[in-house]
Order: sequence, then structure tokens, then C-alpha cells
Amino acid sequence: MPNKVVSAHDAVALIHSGDTVTTSGFVGAGVPDCLLKALADRFAKHGQPRDLTLLFAAGQGDGKGRGLDRLALPGLVGRIIGGHWGLIPQLGAMAVKGEIRGWNFPQGVISHLFRDIAAGKPGTISHVGLETFVDPRLGGGRISAAARDDLVELITIGGAERLFYHAMPINVALLRGSTADERGNITMEREALILDNLAQAMAARNSGGVVIVQVDQIVAGGSLNARDVVIPGVLVDAVVQAPADLHPQTYATQYNRYFTGRYRAPEEGAAPMTLDLRKVIARRCAFELPVGGVVNLGIGMPEGVAAVAAEEGLLSHVTLTAEPGVIGGQPASGLDFGAAVNTEAIIAQNQQFDFYDGGGLDMACLGMAEADRHGNVNVSRFGPKLAGAGGFINISQNARSVVFAGTFTAGGLQARAGDGRLVIDQEGKARKFIEAVQQVTFSGARARRMGQRVLFVTERCVLELGNRDGVRLTEIAPGIDPDRDILPLMGFVPPMDAIAPMDARIFTDAPMGLRDDLLDIPLSRRIHYDGDRKILFINLSRMTIRNPADIAAVKQGVEAALAGLGHRVDVVVDYDLTRIDDQVQHDWTAMVGDLEDRLYARVTRYSGSAFLRRRLGEALQPRRQTTIFSNEAAARAALRDG
Repeated sequence: MPNKVVSAHDAVALIHSGDTVTTSGFVGAGVPDCLLKALADRFAKHGQPRDLTLLFAAGQGDGKGRGLDRLALPGLVGRIIGGHWGLIPQLGAMAVKGEIRGWNFPQGVISHLFRDIAAGKPGTISHVGLETFVDPRLGGGRISAAARDDLVELITIGGAERLFYHAMPINVALLRGSTADERGNITMEREALILDNLAQAMAARNSGGVVIVQVDQIVAGGSLNARDVVIPGVLVDAVVQAPADLHPQTYATQYNRYFTGRYRAPEEGAAPMTLDLRKVIARRCAFELPVGGVVNLGIGMPEGVAAVAAEEGLLSHVTLTAEPGVIGGQPASGLDFGAAVNTEAIIAQNQQFDFYDGGGLDMACLGMAEADRHGNVNVSRFGPKLAGAGGFINISQNARSVVFAGTFTAGGLQARAGDGRLVIDQEGKARKFIEAVQQVTFSGARARRMGQRVLFVTERCVLELGNRDGVRLTEIAPGIDPDRDILPLMGFVPPMDAIAPMDARIFTDAPMGLRDDLLDIPLSRRIHYDGDRKILFINLSRMTIRNPADIAAVKQGVEAALAGLGHRVDVVVDYDLTRIDDQVQHDWTAMVGDLEDRLYARVTRYSGSAFLRRRLGEALQPRRQTTIFSNEAAARAALRDG
């Protein structure tokens, strides 16, 4: 086999005018900067190649000229289909002005599109993007009028609306790894992320294109362990050894061994965050963490939730994830975002989005730039400023619970937290809660139909998307006057029934003891009869039923809640992450049967665990027809429609 090692200059000479080029990277991790610089240098010197199309999933840049913004030269790029644009402001400005034909599609959709192109499919069919600006009825993801082509269309399949994203041949893949042998086999042992490198290489290869990979070291052919190879040499046309300054692990860190997933950082713990507005918001968001559940934390304000979870001793009780493929551990922040330490696994980005799109997230905490009375959120476009959606649409549309985090106003806001209270010293100039968002990145109407729980957490209040009346004001921080600090600064007046105070611990410079709150819920708070709806709610989530005493306690709690009613009631039972020991399974089933015979009318149950749903179904089935749903919304709907 030939030696595939070439210079960067010779490698980019393989790129021709009009080619479609895809690049790897997420923020500052895995970006092939050496190849991007060589391509820009070649164009600056020779005026070739011209009119390239860029196809990328995640944003790749530092906002200051590195990454894809190296290609922001008039004439070099003619068309871009990209996921996140906020870190490539020069290319973004050219797209907004129409100097480049630009489209903004969901990051996960483009990630999946690489696989579908590799497989020779005509495109990607997905529910992701419906009722957002990506939907053809709301613009089709176009950034300006210069983007005339229809790259996504609305279809109906199996009686349901879906979006069909068109595939396109990929002529060049510019990728990055750690080590290459002379035959072009690529490993990624020093990289923070795997990303879509394999799918992109296959897509280019099967399109008749070329694959160019930059690495930081080269070894003899045949010397790499086959188990470590991520991109097989059969897919690779050229390998370039990059200098260290053009091959940092991330844009913030030259190399951190803990980002590779091969080593664990000492469990010393970082210093607690300063009690500022960012921590206040992160603390309130942390109250929503689903113990035992899977969570995505977005870039920006939500990054602080990981630090709060660590400070409160909760990291081992939730699984934090990031969309480029990180599972477990503690996600990094800033220009390290996407990397993480002490991970459980690092998988391919497209596989992570398979998990997300299918409903694998129990909760997502995401940034919030604008929100309106209907619960629509905009994080992607603000007049001439283009941020792009990134993975926001995939994540927000599919998580069971969504928490949007951000300050109540922007532009100069100054406030102080301390002694259990919040004081506003200077108000922000820009409103975030407005009558109508500029662009719909998240659809409140769709969220209501899908049964998602949606919160808006700020430093001074919490709002929630109601089932019928839009966004409601539900909590206010101690020290805040709604008539002075909230309502005059909103573009709409929210419903305000039963407002509760935000927990004073959020505004006190001391640990909150949140771990005990989330892990040790007394039975008295788990069983609640709603007299208005005549429904008994039983929350067994994360409980362990170990012995007859545990069974008796639940039975007594139910009987006490229904004492004196004199009639049967409908019941919704939350079995999410519940454990029932084998030796008491029969006794538990008998107790449930007794309650059904004496006190219950209709019963629905739900659990996120397919194993537990099957086990409970088998245990309860002999008594009567039993249906156990995967989420609360489905369980309530079945009760309502039954």
C-alpha cells in the first residue's frame, strides 16, 4: 500500500472549485485547523479553489478567527449548510448579507445526514425541526433570500408529518485524529471527542470524494492496534502531520489527559462557584435534576449546573451528557465545552443524537435568549446577528423535561445575592420575555401537545409553560417586587395564580443540602390527592421497596390520603427508577391488588425503564388488563381518554 503522508499544501491541492467540503469539530475540539489554514493560504495565493460548499454539524471556531472562519475570504465559499454559527461570526455575517448562500439546520440532523449520505440514501427523514424556523412553512432554515434552493421539505409518512432533509454528494472530508500509520489508519486516543469522523469519511468515500486527515503523530504502517482505529486507512486518501499550534486538543487547552477518557481526575473537587447571578440560576435549575436520570446541559448559562451538582454531591446520582458524544462525568465549559472529565463513555456524535432524538433525555437545561407568551424560545437569530441552532432543536424537542436558563433581562444587568435575598442594583436594557420571538427555535405549542414540562428559570423568578394559558409566573425570589422588577419588564402579562417564593438557600452563600432534598423524599410528600381533578398521585420514583414494612408504609399512606372520601378515585402512579426487591414482589402485587379492589377506579402507571414496565406488567397482568406507559403525559392521557 502507498505511503499516504503528504504536506498540508499538497493535501488541499486535492480540493477543486465547486466541491462540497465537510469538516470535523465541535467548538474547539477536533477541528482540523492545519488543513483549514492551508486551504485559506492556497486561496489567498492562487485564487483557487472557489465557490466551495461547506457542510458541518457542530460549530467550529473560537469567535476570533480560528476554525471555519479561516475560510471567510470572498469567493472561497459560496454556500454553507451548518448547525451552529455563533463561533464563526465572519462567515455568519457573510451569510446574513447574502454574500454566501446559507442554511441553518439542526446539528443532529446534519450528523445523521452524514450517515445517510454514506449509505446512499436520498436524505434524512426526521421529526426534528417541525414547527421551528427549519420547517419549510417557517422559512426552511434559510438565512437570507440568497438561499433559494429547497433543501428541506415537509412530507407525511405513516400519517405523521416529518421533515425530509436532502442529501448531497460530499467531495472532500477534512477530518482530524491523533495518530496515523503510513497506510492511513487513524486512531483518536488523544482527542477529546470522536464526533462524526467515521461517518464523514464514509460519506466522502462513497460519494467518490477524497478524505484528508490531520494528526499529531505518524507511525509505521501496520503498527496500530486494529481495535483503536476509528477511521480505517481504506477510507483515507491523504494524511497530514500538523504542528502543535494547529492541533490543540481544544481551543482553551493544548492537552488535558483527563479529556481523553483514558484517565480519571482526582476526586478533589473544584472550588465552589462564586455566588453571582450565574450560580443563582444554576442552583435553581439544579432543583430540577432527575436523580438517576440522564441530562443534557447546553453551552453558556447551563454549564454552571454541572458545577453546582458537583458542589452539592449530586454528580454520582445523575448522568450528565453533551451532544458531541460525552456520557457521564463533569462537562467542561467555555472553549473546552464538549469535552468532559471522568466520563463513563465517549461515543460518536450521530449515536448520541440517536439517543436524544428517541427520547433518551430525562431533562435538558438550555440557554434562553428570547421567550414569548406562548412558550416559544429563540436562541438562533437576532436581527443581523446569527447564532444558529446547533443541537438545541434536537435536544429541546425530545427531552421529557426542558429547563431554559438565563437572566431575566440582558445588557448591563447588575444584581447581588446574599442572606437569602436578591437585590437588583441596575436593570438590564434588553427584555427577554417579549410578545413574539424573532425566530422560533423551540415551539411552545408543540411542547404542550407532546406533554413536555417546560420551565424558564431566571435569577429573580421562575415561569412555567401551562397546558392552556401559556407561560405562567410561578415563583419569585425573596426581595423582588413583581410590580417593580418583573411585570413592567415583560412584553406580556403572565397568569400569576399561586406564586411561591424561590428557595432562600439559592441566595445564601453556603451549600444548599440539595442532595438530601432530592434523594430523601418523605412518603408524606409522595402521595397526594388532587380534589379538583379527583385523582390520587402516587410518586414511587427512585424508591426501593425492600421489606414488608416498606409495603405497609405505602399502603397506609394511600389509605390516609383517601380516608373519609367515601368513593373510588382515579390513580396515576410514577414507577420511574423504582426498585422492588424480588423477595417482596409477590407481597407488593397483592397489596396493590387490595387497594385496587377497595379504593381505586381507573389506574395508570408509568416508568422510563422498559425493563420495569415489562416486569410490573407481568406481575399485575393476572389480575386485570394492565397498561404501563413510558411517561407521565401518556399515563394522564390514558386516564383522561379511558
